[in-house]
Amino acid sequence: MSKNELNQQDVNAKEATQRADEELVQAAYQRLLDTYLASPHRKKVDLVNKAFNFARKAHEGVRRLSGEPYIMHPLAVAQIACGEIGLGSTSICAALLHDVVEDTEFTVADLENLFGPKIAQIVDGLTKISGGIFGEKASAQAESFRKLLLTMSDDIRVILIKISDRLHNMRTLGSQPKHKQYKIAGETLYIYAPLAYRLGLNKIKEELEDLSFEYEQPEVHEQICKQIEAIRPELEAAYEQFIVPIRQKLDEKGYHYDIKARIKRPYSVWMKMQHKHVPFDEIYDLLAVRIIFDPLVPGDPEKEQDDCFRIYRICSSTYKAHPDRFRDWLSNPKSNGYQALHTTLMSEGGRWIEVQIRSRQMDDKAENGFAAHWRYKEGDADVELEDELSSKDSQLEKWVGTIKELLDDPQPSAMDLLSTIKLNLYASEILVITPKGEFKTMPADCTVLDFAFSIHTVLGTHCIGAKVNHQLVPIGYKLNSGDQVEILTSASARVEPSWLEYATTAKARNKVEAVLRRISREQQKRGEEIVEEWCEKHEIEMTSLLVERLCTVCERSSREQLFQQLGAGNMSLSDAEADALRKMARGRKSGKGWKRLIPFWRQQDKKGTPKAAEPLTIDRKKPVILNDDNLVRFTMCPHCQPIPGDQVLGYLDDQNRVIIHKRKCPIADKLKTSDGNRILAAEWDTHRLLHFAATIHLEGIDRVGILRSLTDVITQQFNVNVHRLTIDTKDGLFHGDIELSVYDTEDVETIIQNLKSIDGVEEVTRIS
Repeated sequence: MSKNELNQQDVNAKEATQRADEELVQAAYQRLLDTYLASPHRKKVDLVNKAFNFARKAHEGVRRLSGEPYIMHPLAVAQIACGEIGLGSTSICAALLHDVVEDTEFTVADLENLFGPKIAQIVDGLTKISGGIFGEKASAQAESFRKLLLTMSDDIRVILIKISDRLHNMRTLGSQPKHKQYKIAGETLYIYAPLAYRLGLNKIKEELEDLSFEYEQPEVHEQICKQIEAIRPELEAAYEQFIVPIRQKLDEKGYHYDIKARIKRPYSVWMKMQHKHVPFDEIYDLLAVRIIFDPLVPGDPEKEQDDCFRIYRICSSTYKAHPDRFRDWLSNPKSNGYQALHTTLMSEGGRWIEVQIRSRQMDDKAENGFAAHWRYKEGDADVELEDELSSKDSQLEKWVGTIKELLDDPQPSAMDLLSTIKLNLYASEILVITPKGEFKTMPADCTVLDFAFSIHTVLGTHCIGAKVNHQLVPIGYKLNSGDQVEILTSASARVEPSWLEYATTAKARNKVEAVLRRISREQQKRGEEIVEEWCEKHEIEMTSLLVERLCTVCERSSREQLFQQLGAGNMSLSDAEADALRKMARGRKSGKGWKRLIPFWRQQDKKGTPKAAEPLTIDRKKPVILNDDNLVRFTMCPHCQPIPGDQVLGYLDDQNRVIIHKRKCPIADKLKTSDGNRILAAEWDTHRLLHFAATIHLEGIDRVGILRSLTDVITQQFNVNVHRLTIDTKDGLFHGDIELSVYDTEDVETIIQNLKSIDGVEEVTRIS
């Protein structure tokens, strides 16, 4: 074949690729237009066309890691924003343009000139997020994270589009290398799924969780999926049998409705297995039933709620209801706007089945969040409905108001702030009653102190306890749903560091920390004045060097600590410190004596200085292999104690050390969000040559000889060395921990199964 023929083949192949790309892009854009035109928003097709053509030109020639044209990503984000969240033309345009400023030479000013200030402002907010805590320079960028939250509180569409962007990235995460998958999946679970939950985007929240779970722990995800599929026919048969009498009675009452079976998602199943410490076979609430009805009198919210209770009575008269598992989210909706009645019924087959009852409008809001509210607003159909997304939704206003309040006194680091915000995102809720009979929604496990701060900061800072259901309780008392709470205060009460143990909500922790920081500043100022007075008394010039030497003499690590403890009255200065400083000064002049005042850990003998270990050579694109020869070069996280067989990842710290964590270690979860670019993929390649410590927790019924039975199984059957064993007994029950020396997780699982077979042993789990 001639050179010309080869060149012509290349040209033909390139043209064919361009045509295929064009067809792919046009099909995606047409789908977006069809979705938009079917929405209730005012149609601004010309503006959307303009944004699409501009974005396509800006990203021309660029491809994603998956190989498809880059413009497919903005199109997919816009499709999610419009089709799955319900946003309109402003958000569609912002989604199409969201990467233009970050990835091309165009600026926010260019977009403002072409598309107006609102679209430019949203794109600017999205760009700040990408460059802030979730970007390449992610560590400790508190200011960038605050910008994200401030932008979000100004226009919630910024975070809605960012969630759309993250959902598409998660759907296409397979093209990323392993260490990027761990970073992005961990970040998604830590902040984006909770954000979606708080905004009421239930379907998106569940998909984000399941996709993160699939990439973080693929083997466990696959196993649970197989177990769910294996039991699916049994669950479907139970569902069909369960709904027959309910359908009959609903038909008799004239309701138009849908009944859906809802099987628990893989991530939700796994989380329950972890929290309850039970295997898959002991998860009994895999099946739920959802009844979605059309109200008999449309447009009347009160009648709509009456219909919910009528359907509840139909269900509870058909099957026996669990007395402790009825939830009324109608009169007091969840903070994300969720409304429904929940009950749990015993089926004829002896299975507890949760039943959720809600109208079609309630269901739409439950699945699609605050965005669904626009579909039910009254007024001119030509109004750009998405521009009504604002503080008009009282629940959203309350949550955004909390975010703004937290930002008034920002935390010292991005991760502290992120953790504080996260406390406000993902919490089950209870209803607490004020002395006047008002209901307040609070996070589950909240305390008296949390409740006091939720009412007013002054009430919180002077809280000394409360009357809960007319009984006196301390500030750390955990509240339950239905408690009536009267906060007790005293003018002499003052915030103390121990209060941080009782503050569980973001607002309370933030306020307590703010007061403690203010007290610390006041104490430091007073301490500095004490040092000045002491220097004047002993005729010593107060300089920075003198304060440093005084810290050494008083064995304090910093001038701030010295001043604070002096100001708080925890220590004092006397003539002895002045004498020590004078000796120190003489020792420096003579070259003697100074070393004796340096703390021992600062002294180093050149002969005894250990040789620095060779720095690790890390290829971040490849997994770190943990084998029998190189394990000494890695540090195992003491918190989660990974052993061979655990799914793990590595973290490259500032000292170039690689710390190995379990993928679900809480510390690793934070690192994936704060320092995601230092996350490394890691794999075991050990051959049962080295031993590792593993701790097993046991609970059961006490009997004579139970301890001997336990040790026989461990030491005789498995010839395993026991490092530590603690057993406590009370009222005929026992619980304890056993620390063993094992090769891998297979050893642990085998030992656990054999321990479970011992008479009297009820529960055996591995703990970190």
